[in-house]
Amino acid sequence: MDKYELLTDNFFKRETLKTAKDLLGKVLVKNNGKKGILSGKIVETEAYIGEHDPACHAFQKTSGRSSVLYEEGGTIYVYFIYGNYYCFNVVTEKKGTGSAVLIRAVEPLEGIGQMKLNRPGIKSIHDLTNGPSKMCMAFGIGREFNNTRLSAKGIFISEPLGEEKLKIAVSKRIGIVKGAELPYRFFIKDNPYVTKHKFNKI
Repeated sequence: MDKYELLTDNFFKRETLKTAKDLLGKVLVKNNGKKGILSGKIVETEAYIGEHDPACHAFQKTSGRSSVLYEEGGTIYVYFIYGNYYCFNVVTEKKGTGSAVLIRAVEPLEGIGQMKLNRPGIKSIHDLTNGPSKMCMAFGIGREFNNTRLSAKGIFISEPLGEEKLKIAVSKRIGIVKGAELPYRFFIKDNPYVTKHKFNKI
């Protein structure tokens, strides 16, 4: 664990779009106890910005599941979709803002064998974590991490493990209807672990 340099709380208290972009290349890590470490390089993110963003869960509401979005930057927000899947987000900016970054995809680094056990039947490693729910399944991330601080339950985000020059691309967000025109999706261009979408060809 000594090789990881954890991101500070201040990293997540910054403006959401900048945080979403700067998370690319960072490493999502989950300490799985006796099952070892699971980690992946973040290759795709999306920003969701408060009460004025129609795709954000904080849009025109401050209660229910969206209340977690109003916590301090660095708080984990996990939500349930389609009756069977989870998505992993990190709250951004100061407390009361209602914004977060969705981690859409990672490139597997450590614990790939365990990730495959968590997602049986996946034939291509490129399909293991190339989507927000796929990533949560591979890492074993569920509702139990919702409204906890990064590192409090063994999940954290660290600086890159080595130097790499990233080619960062920006596009509209995907998989949504409202607010779909906003260019709030960031990804590492030509990375095979990014969610497959026509926007990747920009």
